[in-house]
Amino acid sequence: MATFPPITPLSVEGLAFAVDGKQLLSEISFTLEAHRTALVLGPNGAGKSLLLRLCHGLLQPTAGRVSWQGAGADQASAHQAMVFQRPVMLRRSAAANIDYALSLRGVPARQRSSLTAEALERAGLSALAKRPARVLSGGEQQRLALARAWSVRPQVLFLDEPTASLDPAATRAVEELIGRIRADGTTIVMTTHDLGQARRLADEIIFLHRGRLVEKTAAADFFSNPQSQEARAFVAGELLW
Repeated sequence: MATFPPITPLSVEGLAFAVDGKQLLSEISFTLEAHRTALVLGPNGAGKSLLLRLCHGLLQPTAGRVSWQGAGADQASAHQAMVFQRPVMLRRSAAANIDYALSLRGVPARQRSSLTAEALERAGLSALAKRPARVLSGGEQQRLALARAWSVRPQVLFLDEPTASLDPAATRAVEELIGRIRADGTTIVMTTHDLGQARRLADEIIFLHRGRLVEKTAAADFFSNPQSQEARAFVAGELLW
C-alpha cells in the first residue's frame, strides 16, 4: 500500500462536550505526536471513551476543536481507525471481515488477498481464516478487530478498553498484537482501567478526572511522581469519584 503524508501531530484545543446541559468534558487541551503509545486513564465516568470518540471524529465537540496538523491533515479521516471494547463482527468469515475493510478503503481486489493473509498471520488467526467471525472467542474477535484495523495501515489507532472483558491469556495475546502494530509505526491512543497494562504499554499518560485533563506526562514520570492529588490517589489504588 502506498505511503501517505503524516496526519500527526493531533491537536486538542479547549475541547468540551455536553449533553442535555450536563458538561461531560471541559477545557481539554493537549498535543499528541507521532509514534507514541498514549494511555488514557481515569476513574469510571472521567470521560475516557468520550475523548477517544471526539478525537476519532465520531462525535462533534460542544466547544473547542480536534485537528490534525500534519502534511496529510486534509485526509486524516482515511488514515486513522478505532477498535471498541466489544468489536463489531460482520456475518462472514474472519478473512472476509478483513477483505471488506480493505475494499471500503479502495484497495484493489488483486491486493486484498495477500494483505488479508498477512493481517491474519500477524494476529495468529491464519488457521481461523474461514471460520465465521461471530463464533470466535472474545479474545479471537478482539484480535480479528485489531487485524482488520491494522490491515488498512492507519497512522493512528484508537483503542477503547480492548481487553476489558478478556482473561489474562487473551489479554496478553491482544497486548502482544498491539505491540506489533506499534512497532510498525502506528500511533496508539488507548483507554484502559488496568494500571498494570498502562505500565506495560504506555509511553505517555493522559489522565482525566471528572471530565477534565489533570495530567499529561511521560508514563515513567506519572507512575513514579504524579503531580496532582487525584493522580497520586489513582496510582495508589484509592477510590475516586
